[in-house]
Amino acid sequence: MQIVETVAEVREQVKVWRAEGLTVGLVPTMGYLHEGHKSLIDRAVAENDRVVVSVFVNPMQFGPSEDLESYPRDMDRDAALCEKAGASLIFHPDPSEMYHEDFSSFVDMNTLTGGLCGKTRPIHFRGVCTVVAKLFNIVTPDRAYFGQKDAQQLAVIRHMVSDLSFGIEIVGCPIIREEDGLAKSSRNTYLSEQERQAALVLSRSLALGKQALEAGEKDAAKVRSVILDNLEKEPLAKVDYVEVVDWNTLEPVSQVEDSVLVAIAVYIGKTRLIDNFIWERSTK
Repeated sequence: MQIVETVAEVREQVKVWRAEGLTVGLVPTMGYLHEGHKSLIDRAVAENDRVVVSVFVNPMQFGPSEDLESYPRDMDRDAALCEKAGASLIFHPDPSEMYHEDFSSFVDMNTLTGGLCGKTRPIHFRGVCTVVAKLFNIVTPDRAYFGQKDAQQLAVIRHMVSDLSFGIEIVGCPIIREEDGLAKSSRNTYLSEQERQAALVLSRSLALGKQALEAGEKDAAKVRSVILDNLEKEPLAKVDYVEVVDWNTLEPVSQVEDSVLVAIAVYIGKTRLIDNFIWERSTK
């Protein structure tokens, strides 16, 4: 496995692979990899001849008061996980390699980004779309892999790929959880022991929402209330949002008729965590 830091090195290696007729998968990450990331790499390795993992804490998607400087980083640990999973190459650029001094071009979107996480993180998805578009142009993969935990990001990337005709298959992969139900996240490392226990309220509250749907509840407001009522029982939890939205448009729904995304964002102490589930029409 190679670790490279420049765009030119990535392009040169991909050129060699393409000359050999090999397929290429891409797993974009911000590093501090965990089992959730490994599941993406595992699937990419299974479906492609070569796999590139990008490890880049993208400054463009962090707001002024967000955790760019404190975001966890451990390149040695990341490299070991990638090699064990069978990745072929890690692209680990410096911010100056991705954004030169007079960088002034961005990829933005007028739909899908205004609600959910976009409501309180207004610049986030412009940063996500811009860096992912750059990675697509650098790596030119056949497939790219994203986790469902960041469901809005997955929907946004799929829409961007369609809009801009990238010709890349976007593969969404299931949420990977701890044994007690907490969705795996690099930000879980911020949690104290007490906060870590309190964070279980996210998955438990979503489970109650899913139970309501399974029991036949179609009123989205009632599903939201079930989830919200349980979240508010946890003293350390501060709710950012609880939403039931159409999975295709990410617009709020009043009645659950088609496939919906049930998504939440909750602060546990100072740490913002997200979780969700997708309720497919076929499961009703």
